Amino acid sequence: MKRETAWKIFAGEYNDSTYEIKGEGEMSPSYVITPLGAKVNRLFLIGVLTDVEKISENGELVRAHISDPTGVFTIYSGEYQKDVTDALTDIEVPAFVAMVGKSRTYIPEEGTFLVSVRPERIIEVNAVIRDKWILETCKNTKDRIEAVLEAMKMEEKNPFQLRKLGYSRELSEGICEAIKNYENIDLNKYISLIQESLQYLVPGKETLPDLDIDNKKEKQKKHETKLEEKKQDEKEDKSDEIEKNVLDTIKKFEGEEGAPWDSITEECEKTGLDKDSIEEALNSLMDKGLIYEPVLGTIKTT
Repeated sequence: MKRETAWKIFAGEYNDSTYEIKGEGEMSPSYVITPLGAKVNRLFLIGVLTDVEKISENGELVRAHISDPTGVFTIYSGEYQKDVTDALTDIEVPAFVAMVGKSRTYIPEEGTFLVSVRPERIIEVNAVIRDKWILETCKNTKDRIEAVLEAMKMEEKNPFQLRKLGYSRELSEGICEAIKNYENIDLNKYISLIQESLQYLVPGKETLPDLDIDNKKEKQKKHETKLEEKKQDEKEDKSDEIEKNVLDTIKKFEGEEGAPWDSITEECEKTGLDKDSIEEALNSLMDKGLIYEPVLGTIKTT
């Protein structure tokens, strides 16, 4: 069974989720659907580990919190994730950490829907890596906002119509479920979330304009922004040869466990590629579903 994509998503969006698609059968995955249509089974998050608390008598179950610029992820780890549980308790808080984990939900009473994360792996990182995650997650959030806007303009809202615009199957399906199950999705809230996150990195810098869905000038600005981004991405779009080189390198090194990120980069640099081109190719291959990250720092083909 194919391993689910680990979404880069802010706590502010994930914690707003109130809808879940339950898997049918023991092996079928369940998905938390966020208001922006992320269809989340697994997450890749980076933030500040602020606290770790043992909540069982034997100490085998712990609760922790990881903070990003928009909110706080709640983490539960137990005896079935002993290595991760031990790692959590060994880290001296506060500390920057990167985590891959599974989405979890809890409904204590009718009308209350709580989300958390069950960690699969956690490592300490530095502020530079954290800041890079914030930037990438801002871009992913912005892409989802634009996809929701496109869906809202459609008379017939179905995944097929969104996929024709170039969006992935997972996002297309998630957006249709979100529009169906969330009333009055507040896109301006998530635009503000992006702005606050970027200002967290560069205080006082106005990076994104306010969004007014019904304002034609704002739509024109968005169109111009898309054109600029398209020009910036032309090199990547036309770099099929680079992507093939990177993909072949991954296949060469991956084995059963996958290929280490550093080995991929080192080998590709020998062919004359720079780190930025390699990273752009890896991100593009992930977006196309040709590779995935089973664990942090390891790449494997699908």
